[in-house]
Amino acid sequence: MPEPCTVSLPENIALIGRSENSSTNTLTVLLISVYNYLLSMIKSKIVEDKLDTLVSRYAVPIIDLAHCGKSVINRVGQQLDKALSEKGIALLVNHGIPDEKIKAAWDQFDYFLDLPAEVRDRYSRKDGTNYGYVSPGMERFDGKTPELRHTYNICKLDDKNIPREAETLPDFAEEITTLANDFTALSTFILKALEVALETPPKCFLDKHSEMLSGDDVNMTTLRMIYYPAIVDDEPGQSEGAVRCGAHVDYGTFTLLAQDSEGGLEVQLPGGDKWERVGHLPGSILINGGELLSIWTRERYHAVPHRVVVPERAKIRTRGRHSIAYFCHPDNSTMISPRDILANQTESAEESTDEKIYSAYELIQKKFSDTYGPSSQESNES
Repeated sequence: MPEPCTVSLPENIALIGRSENSSTNTLTVLLISVYNYLLSMIKSKIVEDKLDTLVSRYAVPIIDLAHCGKSVINRVGQQLDKALSEKGIALLVNHGIPDEKIKAAWDQFDYFLDLPAEVRDRYSRKDGTNYGYVSPGMERFDGKTPELRHTYNICKLDDKNIPREAETLPDFAEEITTLANDFTALSTFILKALEVALETPPKCFLDKHSEMLSGDDVNMTTLRMIYYPAIVDDEPGQSEGAVRCGAHVDYGTFTLLAQDSEGGLEVQLPGGDKWERVGHLPGSILINGGELLSIWTRERYHAVPHRVVVPERAKIRTRGRHSIAYFCHPDNSTMISPRDILANQTESAEESTDEKIYSAYELIQKKFSDTYGPSSQESNES
């Protein structure tokens, strides 16, 4: 909905009907002229405000998950296969996670961020772990560019991972735990659909993801709450050249992302080197493939590079942005071998002999080491 706009009527319209002897017909002409003028102003305002995004160009596949029976899972599997192999991303609608739950989780994170710094610091992420609070500027994908976001990672639904401040955050644990379970259930459904799409042996993906949100010592699956603060021009403390999240690909099987608005998310689609705005479809959840899924499928499915930039338009830049990401990972001990996933598909001798097999944990650590250096920890996905 465009913002209300104040307009000055052109003089030739404003003068119509000022005579005391104006007829009804003249008044009608006046009203029609004013109506048409205001309508043209509103239309031009809409065009001016509209961003060119993948969503606005209908360039993102939309997959409807309603009525998830056996026939639906077959159809969803086919649609996921097409989307992840051609685009690397898709929007999920009727996914079963109510907007109210997602908004309640964002509210709880806002309450957390309003706590005194000394209270928040008690929940800061420790070296060697992937759970806890991370303040703006602590993570830098390229090692240099400041990244302006607050995040909170949850890898297990226990007291160590989730703040339980009875007086200041009485509902935090319950709201976040409920939402995390919903994301896990949705991920389980998607894994089943991928089994159908790839014609894997029964429960092939499910058995390899049996410990989601059981702790990063057994599975790296993470629910991450994210808040990107408003960027106010010339405000002290705003780092020049900062981004909201640097360019990267996600390392796991896939990522589910819920957003509250358009706020700078961009992707590079397969076969291109151009950054494109994704856009926002209210109520939808974005899915993008991760590197492990790409390796598993011999790059049939794409791990799409993405980033969150500081929006050019002040109207968007000067409001905060919330999102929730669910990074779905296999169990740490899972061996990442395409032959397990593509058992029903023929492979060339070259593919079979050249493939090195790593555990999921080894591969993730290798990715972090390649990206952040040998001393980095498993902590920087966004």
